[in-house]
Amino acid sequence: MALPITEFAPAKINLALHVTGQRADGYHLLDSLVAFADIGDHVTASAARTLTLDVSGPKREGVPTDESNLVLKAARLLGVDGAHLHLEKHLPAAAGIGGGSSDAAAALRALSRLSGLPLPPDTERLGADIPVCLAPQCQRMEGVGERITPLPPLPNTAILLVNPGVHQPTPAVFKELTQKTNPPLPTIPAFPTANGLIAWLKNTRNDLEPPAIQGAPVIAAVLESLSSAPLARMSGSGATCFALFETREEAEILASALRSARPEWWIAAARLLP
Repeated sequence: MALPITEFAPAKINLALHVTGQRADGYHLLDSLVAFADIGDHVTASAARTLTLDVSGPKREGVPTDESNLVLKAARLLGVDGAHLHLEKHLPAAAGIGGGSSDAAAALRALSRLSGLPLPPDTERLGADIPVCLAPQCQRMEGVGERITPLPPLPNTAILLVNPGVHQPTPAVFKELTQKTNPPLPTIPAFPTANGLIAWLKNTRNDLEPPAIQGAPVIAAVLESLSSAPLARMSGSGATCFALFETREEAEILASALRSARPEWWIAAARLLP
């Protein structure tokens, strides 16, 4: 019998997210610089006669184990109907850091290795973030998420992630977006240093930040708490915000201060994956 296969499901960070238009079917067009952090969930796939899922970890509360979970939907898309999947949940759900999508992508990788089946070509059917999460490296994501361009590895950069514990439904944030045709990202160069990456990002934005703050004003408080960092921004549709630093020590110092001041917030210092 094949040994269990475990895959890491890292947090997905939209370092920049420009909304460039809207299709006739209502889907929004995006241009985003996507990176991943070395903090996340783990998905383990084991051989079994039936398809089942269980969940553990500090963020397991409220995570469904039925067919509504993207992990099981990923297994069905791959054509697997016999496997036991275990999700170890560390990332908050509905937080703008791709937790569910990264979990589903990790499940696809694990089940592909376990079964020998190739990864399906139409993973965007599961969700717009699934294709970019299949290969967790620095990428440019365009269109509705289906156009993926791998980019040169990122420099060693520390990141601090902060979530205030509010759920931000993505459709609601897009609904409040007033300007839906914005310029795309500028040309993305190679970034030899963290400071170079931060300097470039200052000429970009997250177009979903203002409507997200309108729906959850606490996001503005999170950004204010990160204002001493070289760069602070919201990821995705929120409510997780991030700050970038040149060193992990700087991120840890601010993380420690915030944990004392706001113990109810989810706070994690990490490093961007290359």
